[in-house]
Formats: sequence, structure tokens, C-alpha cells
Amino acid sequence: MEKKLGVYICTGCEIGQSLNTEALNKVATSEFKAPICRNHTAFCSDEGAQIIKDDIAKEGVNTAVIVACSSRAMVDVFDLGPGVINERVNIREQVAWCQPPNDEDTQMMAEDYIRMGIAKAKKMELAEPHIEPIDRTILVVGGGITGMKAALEASWTNHKVVLVEKSGQLGGFGRKMYKQFPKSGNFDTLQDPEYASLIQQVESDKNIEVIIEATMDNIAGQPGLYNASIKKANGETLERKIGAIVMAAGFRPYEAEKLGHLGYGTSPNVITNVQMEEIASGNKGKILRPSDGKPAKNVVFIQCAGSRDPNHLPYCSSVCCMTSLKQAEYVRMSDPNATATIIYKDMRTPGQYEHYYKKAQSDEGIFLTKGEIVSVGSGPKGNLAIEVDNTLLGQKIMLEADLLVLAIGMKPATALTMTPEEVTKGIQEGKKAQEAGKPEKPFREDDVGKPEILKLDYRRGGELPHLMYGFPDSHYICFPYETQRTGIYAAGSVRAPLDTEACQTDAAGAVLKAIQCLELTSQGKAVHPRAGDQTFPEFFLQRCTQCKRCTEECPFGTLDEDEKGTPKPNPYRCRRCGVCMGACPERIISFKDYSVDIISSMLKTIDVPEPDDEKPRIICFICENDAYPAVDMAGLKRLQYNSSVRFIPLRCLGSTNLVWIADSLSSGMDGIILIGCKHGDDYQCHFIKGSELANSRLEKVQETLNRLQLESDRIQVHQLSINEFDKIPEIVNAMVETIDKVGLNPFKGF
Repeated sequence: MEKKLGVYICTGCEIGQSLNTEALNKVATSEFKAPICRNHTAFCSDEGAQIIKDDIAKEGVNTAVIVACSSRAMVDVFDLGPGVINERVNIREQVAWCQPPNDEDTQMMAEDYIRMGIAKAKKMELAEPHIEPIDRTILVVGGGITGMKAALEASWTNHKVVLVEKSGQLGGFGRKMYKQFPKSGNFDTLQDPEYASLIQQVESDKNIEVIIEATMDNIAGQPGLYNASIKKANGETLERKIGAIVMAAGFRPYEAEKLGHLGYGTSPNVITNVQMEEIASGNKGKILRPSDGKPAKNVVFIQCAGSRDPNHLPYCSSVCCMTSLKQAEYVRMSDPNATATIIYKDMRTPGQYEHYYKKAQSDEGIFLTKGEIVSVGSGPKGNLAIEVDNTLLGQKIMLEADLLVLAIGMKPATALTMTPEEVTKGIQEGKKAQEAGKPEKPFREDDVGKPEILKLDYRRGGELPHLMYGFPDSHYICFPYETQRTGIYAAGSVRAPLDTEACQTDAAGAVLKAIQCLELTSQGKAVHPRAGDQTFPEFFLQRCTQCKRCTEECPFGTLDEDEKGTPKPNPYRCRRCGVCMGACPERIISFKDYSVDIISSMLKTIDVPEPDDEKPRIICFICENDAYPAVDMAGLKRLQYNSSVRFIPLRCLGSTNLVWIADSLSSGMDGIILIGCKHGDDYQCHFIKGSELANSRLEKVQETLNRLQLESDRIQVHQLSINEFDKIPEIVNAMVETIDKVGLNPFKGF
């Protein structure tokens, strides 16, 4: 593409009062020979925007560099449409609003940003989206309440659905329910379960193909182009073309066998809340003791049985309190003379369910008290004796019960089925088998200890990666429903502990995300978080050394491998983070508008003062998701920091290629800062492992600097969440102080 450059420098929002506009113009016209360079007090106004549009239409400008506010502002105004390369240069938030006006160093800062922006625009190419015909059928795995609702929601949007259920009938856990929580009116009256109605709707829907007594045998391909193999119990294998997947595999109850200290296993009359539901449903509301079939007269419920306990389930399962209140009403409905006692840590009945809680409190036959269980043992006449401490009564109490119900929590169906020790052993044994060339099947460490549900044909593992506790997730704040596998969306109690009503809402949300995925994929666009990005990673495989770093480090399983270890891209799985680009030592991976060469070219345009000037230069690579907005907000708050810093936004800190570090030092940069998202178990990184990968790579660089007698303190890595903008001045100014101590870069001037 032959480019015609237009540079548009805004003078509004205090930019013109803080900077010498004529000098900025000279950077564009004299240094870069831009044929068109214009100024306006507000290019975001109708008049200003029209100037740019007229130049595109009449002057043939096809590469526009807009020097004004943040790229996060005025996005719609500065959308110049297809066929135009558009680069935004931020001299408002990152110069005029955070530096002293009409200062020499402030002017140098703005001029460097213009140099970097023009250098980037000259290297960028228009995106060439990867587009091919896709299938829009949605696969729903799991035929419970969530799965059925997901299938119906997809059908109502005129999408074909394949619904796979492993058991012989639809309904899932809903079939075990006697009553469900109130969902309307005064929220104080239990309702009949909805599963029967949902089953009838699903089975009569012509858009939905129901396959029962079946499991997934293999899912290969990518969003829009999945090939799903479904294995039926009779041995028959069905093949289906699939566009997107909703994972609705549900939950499994926490293992009550681990709760011997609460009496489980010592008496048949110590049961779980799941068993209690089965008793009520199987006996049409009558609560009968398992030991002798007699009506239960005195039932005790123990809340958080194994939940909110670091030795069992560390989290709250959200529905247990309401379940016990509901089952306490079963006791009262079964026999008006029977009593129910609930021992709780805290009662949690969110939203409108508070009305149901108040109804239970007003029932004379239901007694609630906060307390801790001391022991569960045998009582008189074959009953159970429960000792409770720290009650609201301020003393220990002894309770006698003929039935004890443990309110156990919910584990996602995807959670590990092995202990951490068993997982470690499985990994070790798998590696030994692989080394010996005798694995029963391809060894994939990511699968050890996980139930086989989806059986993905992915190099990085056959099941969904997950965060703590086994819930499959992509980013727990920004992207609900989205997993770490593009095109696959979790819904219902496999995603989080939810009641049936919330599961149905969740199903609708997951289906909407699946449909969004199909629509964007059909246009060759990224789904999230860079929604709409039409670039794809390009691989110059002639220079590939089969090191496998790109396939191993991609957080989303985008890349498979051939038998030699050469990466095999699945472009529609890609989220355009560039982690593979940062991982590649041969620098053979790039995007049309984001590459190792583009960033290196930007670095080389920065005007580095001579050593005698004693003006340090600090390059700061910042993640576009958290750090860049934080820098913007620091400007909005008019927080000032040292003008020696130059910010370069990256798609993800994980895309940092170590060549940029070498180029920065060799060009005379005195310090290098990298600011990425926070990582860890409660991570913020939009690309899962990007920030963490950058941190580990830079540790190796710091070791190399020490060996070369260059201070490792010249490179610093920081984690920042989007709301920690006040730390930007601290980070920058601390690096300046470090350079004052260690001295300027000895490579400066060479």
C-alpha cells in the first residue's frame, strides 16, 4: 500500500497553551516529510472531523496520525472507516495535563510521542481479516435446567442446537427437586419445579436436536468450524458441525464422606441436603427417616457443612441457606407438629429471598441460631445428639434429632477428581510414560485429575482450564461466561454456585455470548477483549525452529503442532494478545499493525539527549487494559511525574519481546519500566498469563544485565490495577531516583 500521510495536531484542551504547536508541526513536516499537517482547536468537533474526512476524500490521505487526546476517547468520532490507517497520539492526558506548561522537557516529550506515532503509522498495514464460511449451530453440553434453557434461548434466535445429555433423560438435578425457591409474587411461597415444562418445550422444538445417553468423544477445530464427535451409549458415533459451545455440565455435591466429624457415615440418619431433596421428592413431601422409614419429628440442619472451610470448600455455595430454609418448610409441611432447627455460621438469602427468610423466622416450628458444631454423637432412643457452641444464647447447647441434614456445598462438574498429591503423582507418571514412549494416550499435563467432559482436540489440553476451585473462567470480573477457550462459554452451576432461576438467566447470557462469537467470527473479528480487531498473527514459518514456546505460552490454546513441532494456527481461537509474538526468539510472528519491528521502530525515533545534557530517558511499556487507562486517569487528575518517561502501550505485557529491551538499552535508554495487570489466583490480566509471563522473562534479562555489569535495577516490572492511577507518579519518579544512583546508561552516545 502506497501511503499518503496526514498529521492532525489538536490545539484544544490546553494543548495549544502548553506546547509550541509550530515546533510540533516541524516534527511532522521536516523530519517525516508529511505532505499534510493541520492544526485545529477541536478535531473532535464536527468541523474538525470534517477536515480529516475531506483530506481522505479529496487529498488521498490514507494514513492519518491524530495528535490529540487518548485513544480511549472520541473513538466513534475518529473512526475513519476501512481503507485508512489510523494512529492516535496522546499528548493531552500524557503530556499537557501531567507536565508543566511551556517547559523545554514537556515540549521534548510531546515531540517524541509524535515521532513514535508517525513511525508506527508508516510501518502499519491495513488488516486483512481471515474470513471463511462458518457453521452457526450451537452445541449445548448438559441437559439440566441450564442446558435446556440455553438450548431454547438459542433456538428462539433461530439457531440450530445440538443438546447432549449423558443420562437417559433431560432435567438433571431438577428432577430430584420437590419444590423450588419462590421467583415471583411476595417471594414467600415455594413453587413446583420447572423442569417438566422445559423438557416439553425442548422436545417439541424443531431447532433442537436432543441426544441423550451420550457423551462427547472429540471436539476439534475452532469457533465457527468445530467438528464434534458424539458417542452414544450403544456405541454409535455421531458427527456434527458446530459453531460455538455452551458448557452446562452442572455441579456435583461436595463429598460428604469427608465430613465424618459432623457424623456423616456414622448413622443412616445423617444425610446431605441433596439426599433430603430426594427423600421429599420420592415421598411426595413426606420426610421419612432412612433408618426405619418413620416420619422425622425433630430435624436439625447444619449449615456450611464443609463450606467456607480451608480444609474442604473455601467458598460459599450461595444456595445452601435457602435450601435449608426450604427443606425446613418441607418438615413443617410433612408434619405440623415436627420441628426444624438450623445451625448456621451466617444466613445468606440475597435479594428478594429475604422475604422467604422472614417467613421462616416467623414460623414457631423453625428455630434458627448461630453456632459452631462441637460434636455429633449418639443420643437416647437411637437419636442423634448434637453439641453446639458459641450460639446466640451465649452458651453451649445440646440438641436431639432423629434426622440430621448437612448443608453441603456445590463443586463444578469440571473440578479435579484427584487430590493435589494424586495430581502431582499423575503428572510424574505421565511424563515417565511419555519419555519411555509408552503413553496410553497423548500425555497432557493440563488434563490430569479432570473429568472428561468436552474432550477437546487441543494441544494444550482436552478440558477447560480453570481458576481456583475448578470453575472454568476467562476473567472473573470483565468476561462472565467466557472460558479460556474462545467460542466455549460456561453457564449455570458449572460456572458458579447458582440456584435454578439464576441458572436460567446464566444460560441466556452464555447463549448471547456464543451468538456474539459467531457474528464476529463470521466477519473475521476478535471476540474479546479486543472486540472487533481484524488482525491475525502471521507466521513466517520458514525460519521456525520448532522451539514450541508459542504453543506452550499461548493462554488460549490457539496453536496446535504438527509432528515436527511446527505451530499450526487456528485463527478463530486467537484473541490477538500477541503473547506468541513476545515468546518467539526468532521474531517470526507479527500482526499487520503490531509487530516486533513496529515497536522497535518507535523506540529508535525517540530523541535521546547526549550524556552531557544529563537528561535521562525512561521507556515504559504499558498494558493497554489496565496500565494505559491508569496513566490516562493520572492525567485527568492532573498528577505530575518526571518528564523523562515515554509510554508505549502494548496489547498485553506478555507480548513484550526481549528484542525491545536490547533495542532500548542500545539506543541509550537509561531505564525500562514494564507495567502490567496484576496476576495470581485473583488475577486481573485480561489475557490470563500475559503479565506473569513478562515478569518471568524479565527476571532472566535482569540476570543477564548483572553479568554484563549493567545494573539490573534499570529494568523494573510492576503490576497495576486500573484504579491505581495514583501510583503512576510513584513508579516513574522512583525509576528516576534509581537512575540518579546508578548513573546514566553507559551505552548512551555510542
